[in-house]
Amino acid sequence: MQSNRELFETYNRDVYRTCYYMVHNAADAEDLTQEVFITAFRTNREQIDYPKAWIMRIAVNQCLNHLRRRRSLQQKVSANPYLFTGGEDKAVDRLVEDKERAEEWAGYMSTLPVKIRAVLTLRYMHDFSLAEISGLLGIPQGTVKSRQHKGLRLMKKILLNAGIQLEDKEENSYESHGKTLKASIK
Repeated sequence: MQSNRELFETYNRDVYRTCYYMVHNAADAEDLTQEVFITAFRTNREQIDYPKAWIMRIAVNQCLNHLRRRRSLQQKVSANPYLFTGGEDKAVDRLVEDKERAEEWAGYMSTLPVKIRAVLTLRYMHDFSLAEISGLLGIPQGTVKSRQHKGLRLMKKILLNAGIQLEDKEENSYESHGKTLKASIK
């Protein structure tokens, strides 16, 4: 079994290179390399037969976690730009209206079946493609399309029952209603 120093000297370049290629940022790659070795040093390595494969797996997992956290942060920032761009310029009554509108749309969305709500949320609130939704939910892409179509039809009925007038243009497709839904939910 290698000592911590030997482990670091043997694999630090490979780990850094892997981290750099995954995150495309030298400073983040250095930080992730440190985290990988800290994790490696804290674990019991007696049962590990292939140390390079083991440490590279730790590196990949650390990078994936880092990218997931960064994407989540970017989504939060983009969903709430007024928190970071001087939203205090916005009138208080406008903020209250926006909050009430968001609560109203959340109520409409909560009436949809869970499976359909998941597809609509991923598609229109998080801008995932149909293929990405298919992969995330582990369902065929055709099922994603049918749930999206059904969800938009149900949402149209819900809105009409609530007394909200929708545009009656023949060229308006369900997709454009989905964009309206997305804009209104945000």
